[in-house]
Amino acid sequence: MIPPIDAHVRLDTHPTHPSAVQAVLTGTQARVALLALEAAGWTVAATNVLVLSRIDHEEPYWANDAAKHLTAEGIPVEITPQLQEAIDEEWTWPNHPMSWCTRSEIREISNQAQKIHDDIRHGRLLIYAHAHDGHTTVAVGTYLSPGGESVHLHGQDHLRQISDTFNSPAEALTAFQRVHAAAMRPGPAPLTTAERAAIAARSVFDVTTAKSGTPASEPEPVPIYLADAGDHDALLDSFLDEHGEFEKWRTWSDDTTHAIHESQTLRIERVHETQARETAWTVAAYETPVSDRMWHLTATSDTPAPVLQNLLIHLSDGDGWDTATGTQVDEKTVTATTQPLTEAGWKHAWTGHGIRWMSPDGKAGMQFHPLTPQHAQNPATWTIWGGTDPDRPKWTLTASPHTPSSLLAGLAAALAQETGTRQVQPSREHGTRLTASAPATPTVPAGRPANRSR
Repeated sequence: MIPPIDAHVRLDTHPTHPSAVQAVLTGTQARVALLALEAAGWTVAATNVLVLSRIDHEEPYWANDAAKHLTAEGIPVEITPQLQEAIDEEWTWPNHPMSWCTRSEIREISNQAQKIHDDIRHGRLLIYAHAHDGHTTVAVGTYLSPGGESVHLHGQDHLRQISDTFNSPAEALTAFQRVHAAAMRPGPAPLTTAERAAIAARSVFDVTTAKSGTPASEPEPVPIYLADAGDHDALLDSFLDEHGEFEKWRTWSDDTTHAIHESQTLRIERVHETQARETAWTVAAYETPVSDRMWHLTATSDTPAPVLQNLLIHLSDGDGWDTATGTQVDEKTVTATTQPLTEAGWKHAWTGHGIRWMSPDGKAGMQFHPLTPQHAQNPATWTIWGGTDPDRPKWTLTASPHTPSSLLAGLAAALAQETGTRQVQPSREHGTRLTASAPATPTVPAGRPANRSR
């Protein structure tokens, strides 16, 4: 008789992502379940907590599949009612180009696309170049396993497919260049909305393990500017794992990590073990690898993790920084940058130092300093902060003149529209819960199909 495995798996909907699933493991042999879930594509997000986040939004289906396999191995699995409802829900992709396929066939097609995405994410498939063929994204790459084939890829997200195979990288690149020479760009294509949402679900996740006799803290949905700072080092490591175009190195004193883009024109500096309100992040962009700094941005040690996550996502998309050519800040760029705040009801007013936008609850703000370019000793044209006192904020993010307006507008939109989580101590009767039972507003807009039938 096989002895029972001392492990228990609780599957639930993700607290901030609309389709992702989380697994909370308990028991002395929880690692057995952890290894099984990792092999099935789940990602460790915290101690004994894993997340399944996919680009095809089929997480409930594959969570149910994982539950069946775990149960067959003798590991008890609990599925919460809200996740069971998502598992039982029937939905279809709107305007799917392969409308003649059955639901099972469409799911298999999207699963193959997911495998391609995972191979790229984990470095098993190296992408040399991408292009837009007038309809969708195409790319060329090589599988790095011994004897791995070179491939052409066609499509994005759940529709990405291998369109052709080659015996060598040279053969694949030559054929790709012959067709797409004018539109070719080096490396993988910028992340899609679905890819960004999947990264956010895996990266911004904080579960605090309860001490003996003490109720565990719970994540509470809050505006992004009130979210917890989280683990900045883990956030950077996750970003670098996802983006091989950045090279990482630490100083000899081990107190600073540098991440440098392969172009040598974008550099991220992360200072570890900083005190509250001290600068912990510096991002700097250069027109060429040897030119003077074009613009820079800083963030303090208490900056909420979702704010930094948004910043890193914009930096990973080349449109967020490498098109900046030093455009002067004018009324048009200020209006475009702050439009998300105005639309969300943030009030603005002139102060003695510029224009200030304040959140409706008075706990965050963004300020434009129009005279900054004439005063080199104070290079911050923009300041974003969290806290009730602008003169003594809990956290700040500053940006110099010429910081791309698209990057700043993206941060403004996140402040106005998105949510994060902060840990709160639950009441005694709810002390055993690890996460909120119902999902909050998504941190990153997701593209799950809306037309469903029950």
